Amino acid sequence: MMMKINDWQVVKLGDYASFVTGKLDSNAATPNGKYPFFTCSRETFLTDTFSFDTECVLLAGNNAAGIFPIKYFEGKFDAYQRTYVIEPLDRTKLHTRFLYYVLSLQLDYMKNISTGAATKFLTKTILDNLEITIPDFNIQRRIADILSAYDDLIENNARRIRILESMAQAIYQEMFGKVDKESLPKGWEATKIANAFEILGGSTPSTQNPEYWEGGDINWYSPSDLTANKAMFIKSSSKKITQAGLKNSSAKMFPAYCVMMTSRATIGVVSINTTEACTNQGFITCIPNERVSLYQIYFWILDNFELIDNVASGATYKEIGRGEFREFDFIVPDKNTKKKFDELINPIGKQIEILLAKNTNLRQTRNLLLPRLVSGEIPVHE
Repeated sequence: MMMKINDWQVVKLGDYASFVTGKLDSNAATPNGKYPFFTCSRETFLTDTFSFDTECVLLAGNNAAGIFPIKYFEGKFDAYQRTYVIEPLDRTKLHTRFLYYVLSLQLDYMKNISTGAATKFLTKTILDNLEITIPDFNIQRRIADILSAYDDLIENNARRIRILESMAQAIYQEMFGKVDKESLPKGWEATKIANAFEILGGSTPSTQNPEYWEGGDINWYSPSDLTANKAMFIKSSSKKITQAGLKNSSAKMFPAYCVMMTSRATIGVVSINTTEACTNQGFITCIPNERVSLYQIYFWILDNFELIDNVASGATYKEIGRGEFREFDFIVPDKNTKKKFDELINPIGKQIEILLAKNTNLRQTRNLLLPRLVSGEIPVHE
């Protein structure tokens, strides 16, 4: 059945798009592969083969939490056997990138109608019968152009951020990565983290007491904030606590520009807070000082991830305690080297922070426009 809303048509997806899945196992990824490899993960991996060379929408076909990542891509790639490759049946009637935006707004609905208990599945029948609303093709293209302009700016900034992060890591490696603690330069010190800088843990105020949470304005980070953020800097937490919550728990406030590292379950994810904050108990927070630079700590953790992960232990989930973390070897440079390092790397860090803020603003604007454009609420002319 087809009905019209003004000049827009409500149609079944299966009448306008084709669905195929990839054929690779999820372990087919290779670290330095030549082609993108799309799985049911939010992350895009790499592989050495390609089975597709097209413009399409990639949609995860299963997920334990019913969260189905969706992506747009054009070019050569390969796909996991439960990842849907969705293409318009007629590219003069359905614009591929418009389809991507329309389906992006359907993800919560897809979660609700997915099948399965422990793992949620999107079947071909579900997708065939999924209703989407589409206007004239030229309007589709115009909407896609408007929204993709934001996405292109975001990706361009993300590319610049990756380059800047590589530059910063190269500076760290040049100045600290090759230093032998057995033959240190004059004025340098080989010590333990316990003697180099302060570390803090975190805590969770009682979730049974609304006074600790309702109307809270204190950033209180959980590991999921960092795993979702995936960036060097983070400005705001998804949940906030009140002054009463802070006072009546073991959570500790720390200043802006410290290094937060997840210390349980998912270990070694790091980010730098740009405002005063506190965390739950799944963190080790490192406080820089006059002797140890913020970015020396940040890149030391990245550089020593395997060491940190190997020390972690636990039956239900892996965890590294503050006591164990304090015992890691750490090198403190002389004052002149620290000053030179800061002069080189601080401007790079500031550029990264600015670009991340720009991307946050771009995403917010795009996300406000998206539902209004693809629903026809904001009129778009050909």
